[in-house]
Amino acid sequence: MPRRRSYDQFCAATRALDAVGDRWTLLIVRELLAGPRRYTDLHADLPGVSTDMLASRLKDMERDDLVTRRRLPPPASAHVYELTDRGRGLLPVLRALAAWGLPALEAPRPTDAVRAHWFAIPLLTALDAAATGPGVVEVRLDEGTFHARVGGDGGAAEYADGPAAPEPDLRLRMDAATCLAVARGAFSVAEGVATGRVEVVGAVGDAFAAGLGGGSAVTSGAA
Repeated sequence: MPRRRSYDQFCAATRALDAVGDRWTLLIVRELLAGPRRYTDLHADLPGVSTDMLASRLKDMERDDLVTRRRLPPPASAHVYELTDRGRGLLPVLRALAAWGLPALEAPRPTDAVRAHWFAIPLLTALDAAATGPGVVEVRLDEGTFHARVGGDGGAAEYADGPAAPEPDLRLRMDAATCLAVARGAFSVAEGVATGRVEVVGAVGDAFAAGLGGGSAVTSGAA
């Protein structure tokens, strides 16, 4: 394959940018951090990317050992893209970028697309802080649902699109503005629950009960 463009600088940062500095690459990583995706799913959740650009970026990412492509077993018989270990190693990079960009994220602009799982990365730190042990938390927004595995050793949180299966240890419902406020540190998950801005749906597992006030601050809604 032809040699990819490079900054041609002997520097770790530029080597990283050689691999992920092109337009759309890190956003493809963001999508695949939420789980394996078909090409059509990636295209649907990356509004504005052309089919040619997406195909080109995925080929580059395969070559750079960031993604792999595999065929699902029958009856699906479809190809999906998923991150390699090297690709999944970019989650801390995206968390740092999200934290840096969060102050600029105010009300959505008229041209902005919105997906629920895009809120997951900036929210991971707050969800991790709410856990007193390893657990899964599901977050329901008007825009959709995502879930995250948090409270692990070394802050190795991860997230995925859609509801958790089987049942999560904690299920939360909030609006997008509240989600961003929690992500910014305006108040904690427990404080949001106590003030009614964050609703707990169903039972709370041990991994989160203590962090939410041991039940006294928890008001459960309908599932």
